[in-house]
Amino acid sequence: MFVGFGTLVNICTIIGGAALGVLIGGRMVSRTRILITEILGLITILSAIGAIAPLRTERYINSIPRGWTLLAILGSLLIGGLIGSALSLESRLDNLGEKLRVKFGAHEESNFIEGFVSASLLFAIGPLAILGSISDGMSTGVDQLLLKSSLDFFAAMAFAASLGWGVAASVIPVGIYQGIWTVIGFALGNILDGYQIDAMTITGGVLLVCIGLRLLKIKDIAVGNLLPALFIAPVFVLVLHSFI
Repeated sequence: MFVGFGTLVNICTIIGGAALGVLIGGRMVSRTRILITEILGLITILSAIGAIAPLRTERYINSIPRGWTLLAILGSLLIGGLIGSALSLESRLDNLGEKLRVKFGAHEESNFIEGFVSASLLFAIGPLAILGSISDGMSTGVDQLLLKSSLDFFAAMAFAASLGWGVAASVIPVGIYQGIWTVIGFALGNILDGYQIDAMTITGGVLLVCIGLRLLKIKDIAVGNLLPALFIAPVFVLVLHSFI
């Protein structure tokens, strides 16, 4: 196997799952597709609960000054949100999705952009994407990315059945995101301590809640603008760990 093999497998499983989902989804009535989307929203929130769990682990709590465990996540989200808003990341993601929709010939009234944005965030967020990519880059194994690929296959199939080909287009940002972490793993090794991974995972869990709320049509939160918080979180807790 070669460096990047795990991400390549992940990309193939997302495309395969999305293609199967589109074939199945075309035979579904509208109310069934809506129900699937609502179920995905609930599952996404359930996944978020697991991602937020490290907030209560001893490793994270003991690495952060007393009283800062939750404030660190709040600070990361606020700073990340300000950066994302200044860069208009949500609009840029929507524009990219619109360009891809036109390129793939999807109808304007389709859920292409929603599928692209939601799937991109769902597949990129989480410890498996980061840890698996770093492990792949260090040539210490692709087990984590193979597990992620299995999960993403079924998620892509379910999403695409309701949201269409936009789910398959998510492999572009997912490939870039995981590719960056693979390069980091190859060049620098394990650059993050456990508590930093925890902070990033918890922050990602909050973003997953936002995605779930969007899928359930409860609240349309500009999740794309919050993406920088994923990178702010490990730096923020490092500063707290080192200087406070």
